[in-house]
Amino acid sequence: MISLDWVKDYIDISDQDPQELAVKITKAGINVEKVITNHINNLVIGEVIDCYDHPDSDHLHVCKVDVGDRVLQIVCGASNVRKGIKVIVSLPGAILPGNFEIKKSKIRNVESNGMICALYELGLEEKTQETYAKGICELNSDAPVGTDPLEFLKMSDTLYELDVHKHRNNDCYYHIGFAYEIAAVLNRKVTLPVDDFKEIDDDINDHFKLEVATTKCPYYLAKMVTDVEIKESPDFIKRRLIAAGMRPINNVVDISNYVMLEYGQPLHFFDKDKLGDYILVRDAKEDERIITLDGKERELIPSDIVITDGAKPVCIAGVMGGENTEDDINTKSILIESAIFDAVSIRNTANRLNLKSEASIRYGKGLNYEYTLKAINRACHLLEKYANAKVLKGMVIHDKVDKSLKTVTFKADDINKILGITITTEDMETELNRLDFAYELDGDQFKVMIPNRRLDVDPNVNDIAEEIGRLYGYHNLVSTLPKTSIRKGQYIGNVNLRKIISKRLRSLGLNEVKTYTLISKNMANLFNYDDKKIIALPNPMSSDKEYIRKTLLPSLLNVYDYNKMRKVNDIMIYEIAKTYDQEYTEDSKVAILMKGNYINSNWNNVNIKIDFYVLKGIVENLFNYLGFKNRYSFVVDNIADLHPGMSAKILLDRKEIGIIGRVHPSLNKDEIYVCEISMDKLLIAAKPIKYKEISKYPSINKDVAFIVDKDVASIDIVEIIKKAGGRLLTEVSVFDVYTGENVDRDKKSIAYSLTFNDPSKTLTDDEVNKLLEKIIKEVEIKVHGQLRSI
Repeated sequence: MISLDWVKDYIDISDQDPQELAVKITKAGINVEKVITNHINNLVIGEVIDCYDHPDSDHLHVCKVDVGDRVLQIVCGASNVRKGIKVIVSLPGAILPGNFEIKKSKIRNVESNGMICALYELGLEEKTQETYAKGICELNSDAPVGTDPLEFLKMSDTLYELDVHKHRNNDCYYHIGFAYEIAAVLNRKVTLPVDDFKEIDDDINDHFKLEVATTKCPYYLAKMVTDVEIKESPDFIKRRLIAAGMRPINNVVDISNYVMLEYGQPLHFFDKDKLGDYILVRDAKEDERIITLDGKERELIPSDIVITDGAKPVCIAGVMGGENTEDDINTKSILIESAIFDAVSIRNTANRLNLKSEASIRYGKGLNYEYTLKAINRACHLLEKYANAKVLKGMVIHDKVDKSLKTVTFKADDINKILGITITTEDMETELNRLDFAYELDGDQFKVMIPNRRLDVDPNVNDIAEEIGRLYGYHNLVSTLPKTSIRKGQYIGNVNLRKIISKRLRSLGLNEVKTYTLISKNMANLFNYDDKKIIALPNPMSSDKEYIRKTLLPSLLNVYDYNKMRKVNDIMIYEIAKTYDQEYTEDSKVAILMKGNYINSNWNNVNIKIDFYVLKGIVENLFNYLGFKNRYSFVVDNIADLHPGMSAKILLDRKEIGIIGRVHPSLNKDEIYVCEISMDKLLIAAKPIKYKEISKYPSINKDVAFIVDKDVASIDIVEIIKKAGGRLLTEVSVFDVYTGENVDRDKKSIAYSLTFNDPSKTLTDDEVNKLLEKIIKEVEIKVHGQLRSI
């Protein structure tokens, strides 16, 4: 809370409206959350020059009141109104508490041009029977007619409640610091308070010794005063402390608090007679205890800082003094402490002891060593003036403060690049002068010296740009789009492939599952199709999570059993996850499990039951979508834990990448079909997909069927057909396999649909028939296939 009446001691703001000033300060970066004021416009001191009874009332009076520039007629009902007294007058237009506006009016047919007020009507005291009975406020005879009565009564203070950003330092927590902020906003100068005093011919060094045995106290100053008179504080000190939210106690305690709110430097006043002649500042000892000023015993730890008399603690440094050296009515000699302690240590101690105070807050934010000295001198001045104290000459000093000047060098263009606007060198000079930042200018290069009172400003160009920008005006900042190269945000590598596969499988009707990486030994031994050793954990959490899985298929079987127990008949699931070999090498895999009906329509009784070829079609669809068309194949093979007649290896570019087949009946008697593919091998084989234009010319379709031995694989026939058909054969697909009547027992019939197309012209029947004859001939020669009429 900042008192503007107090701030006026350091900077002239008599021409400023408090509300308008609050807006200016807020625009400059310090948020004035609330303006609390007793000021009322159109309020003046008046003198009653005539008073007589109202002609139509037994209690009202008609008064002639001189308000300085004119005489007004006002009707008043107060019992104590009379000729010759000076009063507070609310002129027409004044708005009193409760949003009550004073207007010209007629009271029982007599004109009234204002209101003579009591203090409770102005919100300056509580309305009670006692205050109501007093009537209107009678001012002293020396009250100047026509002036502001609240100024005369010293009740016109305006308070600013600040919402200070956590990164802003201590400077807005004390009145001189805030005066500098106002000075920067209004481009005015600050005058520091008087701190001179006389010293008696007695040296503090003859009465007191100091030792600092901790690195957490870089600066410690001590002065001594004697013959102190403990009494009530002057009215202006009491008013200002109350306005700041502090309770006045006596002149000595109040002066300590007053200087803290003035300079931001907490002070501590020790009763010198209770303290003795020695101070040792050190880290606290384990389990050390002290009774603080609030009467509570506090247990200390080694990270705390304590002030001791050499034997026992007399103060928790920066937090609270001890009861054993408290000033009281009998105090005559005072040792004044003004010091700087480690901010982090003070914050930690205050939080741990739940002893946050005005002093600990300021210590915890860091202090300016220049004000540490000014504060102790100011305290001596006030004690001499208001407590009749005698100040001993000399000062005890411990000084380990780094007094290096904070400087930053930059060019005007550096500031403009940061702010995104163009500020001239002359304007930058103006803003630095307003901030009271000393600087040197060489051409367009600035060298700025940052004052110690601004601990929140670091010696870098960004902080200077912020200070110049906020005073120059945030409203002058121009919104611009960033000028930078951009690129499309996208997934890449393994993650991108995983997203594509997952999206495609979901579009084909499968649901994704997530299972645990750790499995039991029985599960770990299943589907050992790649001869990898299982890996046991040295300290498993349980027996069912003892091994790291090398395949996802056992986990999918567990998911199948879980769903089957809950009457789910059609199960189509997949998982994408990492597996590990004996060297803990990761291999991301895609596993699929299907059982039941792929399509189930009760309306027209159309069902497509899941079998080997449905799963194979899903895998082919996925591979084609990924751009692997004509690069993959399925090779029949006996694979561990798969049905010996329904299992195959999946090849890509003639390299094995996975397996497909039905789960062996010994594992599960249900018709469960699974496949597993190495996603890492897919990623290695992946190439940029090339798109080609759809042919403008029509295709020609031919169907052909061959009777071959049962042990001849269809894929071998497809390879023969593709090779014989050449580039004009664009697609080969199996649409029928037949065994039975008119086909020998050791034979089978396989029917193929062939698609021919030439992207450069329309094919003729002769061209297609020649290719078809070649295909038939090649199949007859290589697999002894016999053409069968369809």
